[in-house]
Amino acid sequence: MTNLPLPPDSVLSHIVDVHCHPTDAPSISTESMQQLKITVCAMSTMPQDQHRVRDLASAYPKRVIPCFGYHPWFSYLIKTGPTLTKEEHYRSLFLNSKSQHIEVFDKLLSSLPDPIPLDVMLTELRQNLLAFPNAMLGEVGLDRTFRVPFDYFAIPRVLTPFIIPLGHQISVLAAQIDLAVELGRNISIHSVKSQLATTTMLSDMQRKHGASWLKISVDMHSCGLSSETWRDIERKHVNAFLSLSTVINGRHPNHRSLIACCSPDRLLAESDYNNIDQVTEQTWSMICTIAEVKGWKIEDDWDDDIPNVSWGVVKRLDENWKRFKNGHHQSYDKTGKRQGLLDSSPS
Repeated sequence: MTNLPLPPDSVLSHIVDVHCHPTDAPSISTESMQQLKITVCAMSTMPQDQHRVRDLASAYPKRVIPCFGYHPWFSYLIKTGPTLTKEEHYRSLFLNSKSQHIEVFDKLLSSLPDPIPLDVMLTELRQNLLAFPNAMLGEVGLDRTFRVPFDYFAIPRVLTPFIIPLGHQISVLAAQIDLAVELGRNISIHSVKSQLATTTMLSDMQRKHGASWLKISVDMHSCGLSSETWRDIERKHVNAFLSLSTVINGRHPNHRSLIACCSPDRLLAESDYNNIDQVTEQTWSMICTIAEVKGWKIEDDWDDDIPNVSWGVVKRLDENWKRFKNGHHQSYDKTGKRQGLLDSSPS
């Protein structure tokens, strides 16, 4: 559909871009932040941007919800074996007895930093999350397609043949999720070509953490999930939400079927953009798509007293965001009715 013009500020102020990367940009102007009318969840992904997100949230606490964590693309920079040397760590990830890429590995190794011990990463992550009561874990997740570059920041970016083993990604992800559950923090999850591994991980976390798992919310961000996989996640995990973006999901025709099959109270919207001057338009684009697919009206003003049956798309997504933010979800009994939190596991 053709996106409608941006709504008035009274409506924009109730919009949350639940996933974006403003600190990926070379700079963010004060003017841009002062003109921002929506709230953004600013993700971190790597060692270099944890402090940038922290600084942005400190400067603009009313508009920025900070999210800290290590993206699967950078999980190879973290070593889970504390006694491994730099070469032993990277060799264990990228080479095996049949490897044909010894020369490529040697070239890559010379440019790689010393890996960060997992406990050191988790200590920093804990400090960042505790510094902001509203902070989330993100962006974290699993990715089976990413190839490690010689230099991530180079233009053009030259790729190696090396893919980060899924088992290592899962170890790094699980450790971060364990911390998020301990601290009661919501999570933004990346999943690319990893549907089975992702659904297995969610079920493992649910079994491991019990009632504490239901105290947090999990957002499956810009995921290329099939409708069947999403319905399965939604059925099994009452704390799971789905957010889509035009820039990522709009490339694929199934994003409209994902919106259509998603329960109305599980949808969120995002931009997944790194330009703070464009996150509003990008998030609005997805909101308009959601409205069209769901048949929801688009507000041109804001009314706090409007009855539920007359809610428009922004009001509905705003209520969904509140449920996501607040957590403490209720499980379902066999009849499909919501129950209280599980009481068989430690909180």
